[in-house]
Amino acid sequence: MKKFANLYLLIVFLILYLPILYLIVYSFNKGGDMNQFTGWTFEHYGTLFGDKHLILILVETFLLAFLSSLIATFIGTFGAIYIHQSQQKWQNGLLSLNNVLIVAPDVMIGASFLILFTALGFQLGFVSVLLSHIAFSIPIVVLMVLPRLKEMNQDMINAAYDLGATRFQMLKEVMLPYLTPAVIAGYFMAFTYSLDDFAVTFFVTGNSFSTLSVEIYSRARRGISLEINALSTVVFLFSILLVIGYYFISQDKEDKHA
Repeated sequence: MKKFANLYLLIVFLILYLPILYLIVYSFNKGGDMNQFTGWTFEHYGTLFGDKHLILILVETFLLAFLSSLIATFIGTFGAIYIHQSQQKWQNGLLSLNNVLIVAPDVMIGASFLILFTALGFQLGFVSVLLSHIAFSIPIVVLMVLPRLKEMNQDMINAAYDLGATRFQMLKEVMLPYLTPAVIAGYFMAFTYSLDDFAVTFFVTGNSFSTLSVEIYSRARRGISLEINALSTVVFLFSILLVIGYYFISQDKEDKHA
């Protein structure tokens, strides 16, 4: 049974990572296309870093993901605390409202934001994309933080109040330190969702702003360039660094809490 489980995991990982490996290998292809590998070259990476427009979009995409996930983490963390501390009869309703943006199709969410911004006369661009990303990232953070809250021993909070702590001091010294691993996890999840979102972003970008996913889609319609392979490789490697960073940060926080 264990051998079957290991074989199953191996097949799953191969299905997931072989296409990525294929993309990375061909980013070094001297042939200039993905039909046949003819030799190794860094030419496509040189083209990528020489494309100022694409590099600007790359920087703006990461800035967008950083800001949206940071704001969403702040709002989502305190939203999770509010839901957890609200009366039982309200919790299911609040959780249902929170989950709407997760279970609803991205196309519907994007179209809804587009209609809303158009009705308000709001100019589409960086701010409209930022607000949209914050909106669909908040429920993700809430769902990451709530289970940690439910695991928290209520006696810790009661003890803080018994020792004379104010609500702010209890949050700062007891609750938030305990929630830190879940908050970090929520931030990284929100960052990842923002970074690779296409459907919602496509509706609300406008003409003055674009993200990597939208730009890659626009270029792919004109034909796949190995410059896109090089860009995808850079983003993938950065994602690995994020995962490694998250692992060490979360482990350090868990060790301190223990």
